Amino acid sequence: MTDLKPAADPSPRWITDLTNPPPHKSKPASIPDPPGYSSQAVSKKKDVSRPAGRQQPSPEQMDQLKLKKAWEVALAPAKNLPMTLIMMYMSGNSLQIFSIMMVFMAFKNPIMGLLSTNQAFERFETDSNRGSILQVKAAYVLMQVLALAVGVWKINSMGLLPTTRSDWLAWEVRREPLEHAIPALSL
Repeated sequence: MTDLKPAADPSPRWITDLTNPPPHKSKPASIPDPPGYSSQAVSKKKDVSRPAGRQQPSPEQMDQLKLKKAWEVALAPAKNLPMTLIMMYMSGNSLQIFSIMMVFMAFKNPIMGLLSTNQAFERFETDSNRGSILQVKAAYVLMQVLALAVGVWKINSMGLLPTTRSDWLAWEVRREPLEHAIPALSL
């Protein structure tokens, strides 16, 4: 058996290398710099002090940024519509598990979006931009209604919407004939 001796430094080597980097090796003068790189420019950049951090935006600028982000959230459902339409078209019109799941998702997502409209925009709303956020919310609701319309189109194409007269025959009253025809001779 070998004798195991405890290491003098219990930390791994890579931690030691990070805390004590090797000294910078100077480049031999015989090797030219690659095109677009100058070692003198790098040494000059190290001496230049960094500019101060960026300034905090004013409340007006912050409201504009929040309004811009709110529009992105409001128009996000419209970005999903083309993919939803393609998936609906490709799933076919027959009653299968895949097409039923697609129809379920086509109704569930917009309804959940409509119910959580205020929660989606509460982080963007301030006292100064309340009127603008109301317009954004209206656009969001319109996009969710468009997504619901895609679901309605799909269930109509599957034949699940009762749109024809034959769908309502169980509730129709039988018409009484105005006259009867009786054969004179029966053989």
